[in-house]
Amino acid sequence: MPIKVQNELPARAVLESENIFVMDEDRALSQDIRPLQILILNLMPLKEDTETQLLRALSNTPLQVDCTFLMMSSHVSTHTSASHLNKFYVTFDEVKKKKFDGLIITGAPVENMEFEEVNYWEELKTIMEWSKTHVHSTLHICWGAQAGLYYHYGIPKYMRKSKLSGIYRHRILDRKVPLVRSMDDYVMAPHSRYTEVRREDIEKHPELQIVAESDEAGVFLVLNRDGSQIFVQGHPEYDRMTLNNEYHRDLKKGLNPELPCNYYENNDPFSVPVLTWRNLSNTLYANWLNFYVYQTTDYILDAEE
Repeated sequence: MPIKVQNELPARAVLESENIFVMDEDRALSQDIRPLQILILNLMPLKEDTETQLLRALSNTPLQVDCTFLMMSSHVSTHTSASHLNKFYVTFDEVKKKKFDGLIITGAPVENMEFEEVNYWEELKTIMEWSKTHVHSTLHICWGAQAGLYYHYGIPKYMRKSKLSGIYRHRILDRKVPLVRSMDDYVMAPHSRYTEVRREDIEKHPELQIVAESDEAGVFLVLNRDGSQIFVQGHPEYDRMTLNNEYHRDLKKGLNPELPCNYYENNDPFSVPVLTWRNLSNTLYANWLNFYVYQTTDYILDAEE
């Protein structure tokens, strides 16, 4: 897929070095085609890393995608420069009258707080409500998935006894669901979280379907029946070294973290981890774009009057 990115976005150089087809704004304007309009609400603290991860994950279909990065007005990011945010991000007020083919809501490092204690919760609720009428399909990731399930369905999250960190095996429960088409019977995916949603709460809602889960990591993929709301309780977009960086960061903080499971060869935290989930990530995002966005979205996205 040609990913259309802003000319000076730092992620562009990383993606080009990986031989990913990146289309700049000038070339995109010369093509007589309507790209898919994807809005990305980036709640992660290291926003440039997440930008690269998500753009890479969206780069595996022949569709043209135009990504817009959204930031919260009610929260000041302390890990990303103001100049980067001002240059490459928009606020909700700037896009609320527009419609989008897809929306991605990322995870956020606030899971140990109640949802209502998060300083941007009210704004996030507004965006999630707006998405019902202005977005064709929304993909929620990790804490974003927990927040979406709580807001839309009242499904609570629970604290785990210890942090879930590592690469875990998940069963595909219904291979006929387009979201998991072409996946193996079992897939590997990263998790990094202290909280979880549980199967028994999701099963109280017949409009929701669990399509992948793990004995160790629990529920992984959930969606409603028309695919307008999809929830991923994990981080398939993570880079090879993301869990490594998190582990060594927590080690330096004196938090005595456990080694991520199924991640390092011979459990050596100074070895290069083996990448075992890239195919899952590519397939998941390609299936979302193809089956839940491109094939069913309106050809013309009308703006609200």
